[in-house]
Amino acid sequence: MCSNCDYTIHGRHHHFGWDRSIPPAQRVTPGATLEFECLDSGSGHFTPDSTVDDIATLDFAKVNPVTGPIHVDGAKPGDALKVEILSFKPSGFGWTANIPGFGLLADQFKDPALTLWTYDAASLAPAAFGKHGKVPLKPFAGTIGLAPAEPGLHSVVPPRRMGGNLDIRDLAAGTTLYLPVEVEGALFSIGDTHAAQGDGEVCGTAIESRMDVAVRLDVVKDANLAMPRFTTPGPVTRHLDADGYEVTTGIGSDLMEGARAALSSMIDLLCATRGLSPEDAYMLCSVCGDLRISEIVDQPNWVVSFYFPRIVFS
Repeated sequence: MCSNCDYTIHGRHHHFGWDRSIPPAQRVTPGATLEFECLDSGSGHFTPDSTVDDIATLDFAKVNPVTGPIHVDGAKPGDALKVEILSFKPSGFGWTANIPGFGLLADQFKDPALTLWTYDAASLAPAAFGKHGKVPLKPFAGTIGLAPAEPGLHSVVPPRRMGGNLDIRDLAAGTTLYLPVEVEGALFSIGDTHAAQGDGEVCGTAIESRMDVAVRLDVVKDANLAMPRFTTPGPVTRHLDADGYEVTTGIGSDLMEGARAALSSMIDLLCATRGLSPEDAYMLCSVCGDLRISEIVDQPNWVVSFYFPRIVFS
């Protein structure tokens, strides 16, 4: 456990969905440090012995559990909760799945697929992707947020103004995140930890992996944030940049269709040049490839690019 943290929030204090009426797992003063035991997005459904058949039995009422909530004294609507992300303790096991009906190309990839990952939790050396390559790792929390003001239970799947399932890979150790407070005490929760993910998480899953997360929570009075914002401690793609990228594009009047076209072209390229199956290429793109808006001003057509790091096959 975190020897320097003020509190440990055990994994049993997890919940599914956001609800301001969930009792706090802990009340803390501003500046407190906490270590959270976070479950993976499948609530431990997948193990090293899992097969693709286990995708059919995944309980979607129990996906993306978050640990918490934490009541921070003095936090009120109009304030911001300052979340300093201190460290991660990964488990060494993870999974990536194509879940039918989910993902950017769900209409093209209708069959389930599953990749199981084993990685060195201490060194975080790149994780082997079968015999094809190795994926550089960058642990982060995919779901990190506060309770909404609107009463009742709200799904944890879509991101919201107060955070939630943001799936921003740069919410890694050293980053400071600011979240708009909507209820007294903020009611902070965190989970859905990942060992690696590309920008876009295009198949719908990353390297989903259980781990512990240490954070410091503070309050910024009267911040009046409209949306979350964050500050990184330095470069954000250094773990991928060393050998450059293969890049495909999608061009047209619809950003979503452009994203789909850029991704489809990259999958075709990986299949043709690296001998991957389409399903493996799709999942590999999700854990380490990046969707980027390259141009959005030269109407009527916009450019979306998909960047795949060549270091994976080095």
